[in-house]
Amino acid sequence: MYEEPPEGEVTIEEIERFALDRLRVLKGIEDAKVRGKKSAELQTIALELVSTHLKAGSREASRWKDAVSHFALRLAFCRTEDLRRWFLAQECELFRLRFRDELPSDQVAFIRQQKLGFQSLDSAEFEELRPLLVKVEQGIGNRDFAATLLQGNPSDAFFKVPFEQVPDLVAQRKVLLRKGWAYVSRYEIAHLVGGRFRAALSHSLNVTHRRWTSHLAADEADRLTPIVESLSSRYLGEDYDSSAGNREVVTAAQLPALARQSFPLCMQHMFNHVREQHHMQHQGRLQLGLFLKAIGLPLEEAMRFWRTEFAPRCPGDAFEKKYAYNVRYNYGKEGRKSDYTPYSCLKIISSQPGKDQAHGCPYKVWSAAQLSAALGAMRLPASAVHEAVTKAKGGHYQLACASAFEGAHQCDCDTGINHPNQYYDESRKALTAQHEQQQQQQQEGTAPGSGTKLPATPATQLRMPAKRPAPTGPASAPPKMSFQTS
Repeated sequence: MYEEPPEGEVTIEEIERFALDRLRVLKGIEDAKVRGKKSAELQTIALELVSTHLKAGSREASRWKDAVSHFALRLAFCRTEDLRRWFLAQECELFRLRFRDELPSDQVAFIRQQKLGFQSLDSAEFEELRPLLVKVEQGIGNRDFAATLLQGNPSDAFFKVPFEQVPDLVAQRKVLLRKGWAYVSRYEIAHLVGGRFRAALSHSLNVTHRRWTSHLAADEADRLTPIVESLSSRYLGEDYDSSAGNREVVTAAQLPALARQSFPLCMQHMFNHVREQHHMQHQGRLQLGLFLKAIGLPLEEAMRFWRTEFAPRCPGDAFEKKYAYNVRYNYGKEGRKSDYTPYSCLKIISSQPGKDQAHGCPYKVWSAAQLSAALGAMRLPASAVHEAVTKAKGGHYQLACASAFEGAHQCDCDTGINHPNQYYDESRKALTAQHEQQQQQQQEGTAPGSGTKLPATPATQLRMPAKRPAPTGPASAPPKMSFQTS
């Protein structure tokens, strides 16, 4: 129940690593819920996520990591009402799914240990209600349990609680109601215990918020506060850059075709904006420029692209004076000479474009009519447009982008979209696979002895960028993975 924080020493690095691992679990559960996964599927997904990210070398180590990660995220998500609401919803779902995975006898033992105060039925009350309890269990499909009830009074088979504590079970007609009491079987007490967990966690989050704002944030300003304040907006996926050895080289001439085929809506909008307006403000140039760099556009080709598009309004030396520095800066050739990585979806969503600015996330800042028109212009099926617009209205912007991807490529995107360059890479893979499949079908249709000849179908208009030449000299170390803060 996470009533007390764990006692012991933990390093700052462990706090951050444990918290990020738990955040992966919570975000995975949220994505599965939004994508409409059923209860059994959701439980399987949650348990796999827990096994992957929260398990350690031993049982005690796993419990330690579980506790530390929970309290670290409690600090990170106590700071605003929206953060508290999100954390509360995901933690309660995780608790309920993990509790349901326990054996009924272990669930009852947990209730006894935590002294939650649920009343068991005595023999007299059970005998009085036995026929009704059996009918309820038969009605919801628990026939084996109903047969057990007919044979005797299993210990702790039912708990008696005020009906308002289990409104979800009442709504699903999974409990017997009598004189204001709900009789909950031990197979449904996850809902009951989950309600107590939710109330306790909600109270603890409010207490933590008061303590954090009153003195903890200031006391830990040079140590823990920067980590805590960044966790709620941390990007958890792969870092994309142009230095990967298998990254293909893209030329400026290929960009229009690639934009139509494989750019996500945000980048496609900015690309079209700069070609139509022949100008783009700083934040837009940064967002689009780093994206183009990461898909494989070299510095020379980037200079050619921006110089050409800006030429009608900023020709010749004017471009060199005003904008060439910024392009070279993105590639680490000016300023601090850092290898800057492209923006993740979280960072793009958090930005708020002003008037005449083209950056930001269209699924967040555009109206439903604008979004429908833009997705329709991408020739998406009507069902995909409707699904994307609906998810955008619900605030699920990355899932809306994933729906657009599925409509554009006619394939599933179970992982969701977390980065514009992920969208691009998955698009190139999908189009390549479709192109190879069409070629194979054409070859099989014209093969000798294949019987009737299949009609030839035009191959997908797939413009494949040139392969990056293999590096010469000593082998370099694999690229270093790091988390990107917004």
